[in-house]
Amino acid sequence: METVRNELNRPPLETVEGFRAVLAEYSPSCLVTDARRRVGAIGGLLPVKHHHKIAGPALTVNLSIDDLVDCMPVLAQAQPGDVIVVACHGTTRTAMWGGLMSTLSRQIGVAAGIVDGAIRDVDEIRDLDFPVWYRSTVPRPSPTAVHDRTEPVQVNVPVIIDGQVINPGDIVVADENGIAVVPQDEAETVLAHTRMNISRERVIREKIGSGLSVPELIAEFGHL
Repeated sequence: METVRNELNRPPLETVEGFRAVLAEYSPSCLVTDARRRVGAIGGLLPVKHHHKIAGPALTVNLSIDDLVDCMPVLAQAQPGDVIVVACHGTTRTAMWGGLMSTLSRQIGVAAGIVDGAIRDVDEIRDLDFPVWYRSTVPRPSPTAVHDRTEPVQVNVPVIIDGQVINPGDIVVADENGIAVVPQDEAETVLAHTRMNISRERVIREKIGSGLSVPELIAEFGHL
């Protein structure tokens, strides 16, 4: 099986750091998707720990449905801060991420794994405190012997999760609410609008604390 690997064009570090700063706020994925309504939102994937929040460039892996594939070779291309996004197209019969993958990812500084499919070894991943988002769990690694597993088919190509296209290098922001996908060429604009949203929400919270009524809040800020 031929593996296609492309180089990852990562966004500027200062842009990524700008989105990481948003993680200090409540619900960063919501703040980012609110910043521009066309920014992609993905729901339905669960974090191993509810308090995990991450932001980083997507290193994508595209799998054919029911492919017998080992994702570990993608780590040879991963750099610290990358978010490995594995598109399994919702297939949950095979676990495509586990404890060893999390251990190795953590050692090289990968920020997180996002798996549109099943994972295993959740207890080990939780103890490692490594952020992983997943659709379901299943104890078996594959329907056939482990030694038959092959490398990822496509690495750093556009993938689709829940109808949302994720291109390699797009910035991914994830928390317990879901996942926001920011196209790399729109990242600066979205970041600026996200910062404005943060400032606006702080003012609104202060106004609520000072006793403003709902009609007064709506009159001043419009849609809350």
